[in-house]
Amino acid sequence: MWDNSNKLSSSPEIMEERRKHLSSTLKVFYPSNPLHIVSAKNQYMYDESGRRYLDCINNVAHVGHCHPRVVRAGAEQMSMLNTNTRFLHQNLVDYARRLTATMPEPLSVCFFVCSGSEANDLAIRLARAHTGNKQVISVEGAYHGTTTICQEISSYSKYQSDHNVYSLRVAIPDTYRGAYRNLETAGREYAREIEEKARQNQVAAFICESALSCAGQVILPRGYLSQVYRHVRQEGGVCIADEVQTGFGRMGTDFWGFQTQGVTPDIVTMAKAIGNGFPMAAVITTPEIEASVVKTGLQYFNTCGGNPVSCAVGRAVLDVIEEEGLQENALRVGGYLLEKLRQLQARYSQIGDVRGQGLFIGIELVKNPHTLEPAPEIAREVSEKLREWGVLISIDGPLDNVLKIKPPMCFKREDADLLVETLARAFGSLDSRKSFMTPLSFVNQSEILALSSEIREVWVTPNAIITPSARDAAEHAKVEFKVMN
Repeated sequence: MWDNSNKLSSSPEIMEERRKHLSSTLKVFYPSNPLHIVSAKNQYMYDESGRRYLDCINNVAHVGHCHPRVVRAGAEQMSMLNTNTRFLHQNLVDYARRLTATMPEPLSVCFFVCSGSEANDLAIRLARAHTGNKQVISVEGAYHGTTTICQEISSYSKYQSDHNVYSLRVAIPDTYRGAYRNLETAGREYAREIEEKARQNQVAAFICESALSCAGQVILPRGYLSQVYRHVRQEGGVCIADEVQTGFGRMGTDFWGFQTQGVTPDIVTMAKAIGNGFPMAAVITTPEIEASVVKTGLQYFNTCGGNPVSCAVGRAVLDVIEEEGLQENALRVGGYLLEKLRQLQARYSQIGDVRGQGLFIGIELVKNPHTLEPAPEIAREVSEKLREWGVLISIDGPLDNVLKIKPPMCFKREDADLLVETLARAFGSLDSRKSFMTPLSFVNQSEILALSSEIREVWVTPNAIITPSARDAAEHAKVEFKVMN
């Protein structure tokens, strides 16, 4: 007989039950010592012992874990009715009107679904029906979902499936370690690859996150999307903005990530933040695309998409974002955090790049800031140390070396201070910090004596002058000089 008691299982017991009844493909954070989280509030999570953790991972709990306004909206509507969209209900039309009001014209037609995967799958189907073409251009390292169509256009290493003839992939427009790094011209240069792909193929769509999350928290170079959209549209394709991780004010300056690039997509997809953890998502497109799709005979119905509870929850999320000024908070606190992180970067050579906008931030870790050799093992060590000290952060990127910061939008300035202080403590404790990376052109004894005892390498310019006393001090301290080419 099933034991329905309230006895709380231990973490090892829960892991054993997971192994018995859940697929081994379902991974956990901190696999060597998984967290047993039992409750959460605002930007904090609590384990079974009551210990509090600052949550820098959950962009799903967009307005804060268990926000009372959102919880109440869902519970009240669930106590009255939850059904499908084939019945009339005020919540559905009210929410569709509210959501499309955040969009530029002519984006005004909604399809409601239950997940980001469903949203992106439907967006591709709409694009193919509208254009009559099949091929889709996507960015390397992208993740757009788990359906067959989404897997075919996603090359995110953790979930990628076999490459498909209808999938055309282009380089990550990365100005840190990519082919083009000039901030003034990189957008145009990266867009040329899409121009060639669109001209040489029968393209239905170009799909891209408005800032690249799984690809390493990459902020698109200026002008990238405007150039890409122009090339794709010239060849008859449509442009899809995946806002699953960037929308609803996270970027700070704008409500939608695509607005930071000064473009208007043909189709927009959204999930995660839309329901603050409630399983809901949406696709918004233009009347022109919707009309052409109707002519093809394509019909779409989603049993749970757009149900009254989802719409009540979604409306409450929009209310909280507006009434609590969370977009402005993302701009203000995110800007402060970026400034503090860049100050930290100047102190620790393992921090190769700090990038981001609003509360969408990445820290790329390297073994050497000049060669950009990635440091995934340092990222793992830093993540584990932060968890030990009460801060949760995730790792991503094609090289598994980017610390991702995407907390609930109620993240405060004092939370940013705690995060930076804990990061400084973690970097300061790393055994791997052996180098003084700023190349020196003149080295005397005082420079060597002033170094931290952890330093084992000092980089110098090719024609650097190293005094004999500096060489003696370096030999005594077991410090090696390295010449920067």
